[in-house]
Amino acid sequence: MKNGVLNWNVDPVIFWITDSFPLKYYGALFACGLLLGFYIVRNIYKKENLSLDNLDTLLIYVIVGTVLGARLGHCLFYEPEYFFKHPIEILLPIQKIKGAYEFVGYQGLASHGGSIGVITAMILYCRRYKVQFLGLLDKMAVAVPVTGAFIRMGNFMNSEIYGKPTNGNWGVVFERDDLIPRHPTQLYEAFAYVLIFVILFYMYKSEKIRNAQGLIFGSFLTLLFAARFIIEFFKENQEAFENDMLINMGQILSIPFIVIGLVLIIWKSKKVPVYSN
Repeated sequence: MKNGVLNWNVDPVIFWITDSFPLKYYGALFACGLLLGFYIVRNIYKKENLSLDNLDTLLIYVIVGTVLGARLGHCLFYEPEYFFKHPIEILLPIQKIKGAYEFVGYQGLASHGGSIGVITAMILYCRRYKVQFLGLLDKMAVAVPVTGAFIRMGNFMNSEIYGKPTNGNWGVVFERDDLIPRHPTQLYEAFAYVLIFVILFYMYKSEKIRNAQGLIFGSFLTLLFAARFIIEFFKENQEAFENDMLINMGQILSIPFIVIGLVLIIWKSKKVPVYSN
């Protein structure tokens, strides 16, 4: 680091498992975030003396919902024209290069799509195993910000989804793209998600708040997507079509989540006479 500027040029590949299959920081951090989130939910179940039956199945639902939703979200929200012409690349981690398909990993995952995917997976899980929907979402809400923080650290290791240029006296230079000091928005989001986790964890410790099922989840939606909305002002647009928009696609997609979160907070707060233990 020199004069407040950090030069960042980390190889996103940790090592090559085979000549054509790399282990990347992003994938490793994504997996670690999911497992840590699952560990947090498992501990919540234990503290509430709830049955751990089918909890491993819940992890599978979450993983499938997250990856499938995030992938479909990116393809539909950001690059629909391309993927409608290359539908095989939507669900398979391949890309046609010089006339032949090559393994490239998933080049694009949208967090808003991932959120929709997880909620959809939770609906299916709750129907299948007769679990209280809002109660489960409250438990998941405590853990998800931790997973989100790990994912944003993966984006930082990949030198992607970075911010707009700073005034030049500070910031991070992502040398794999250019030599301009920029806002490290991946770290901004990671820090915001850790802070949100702390807030939700202390909310969860209140029995009155836990009993108002949906209040923690509503707070999660409002806090997380409000943070995302604000940080987007410092972030480079992901696609060229966003340059002519007053607010970008990430901000537009955040608004419905914020509104739903506020509705849940207002509705469920009525069941908490005193917002404390």
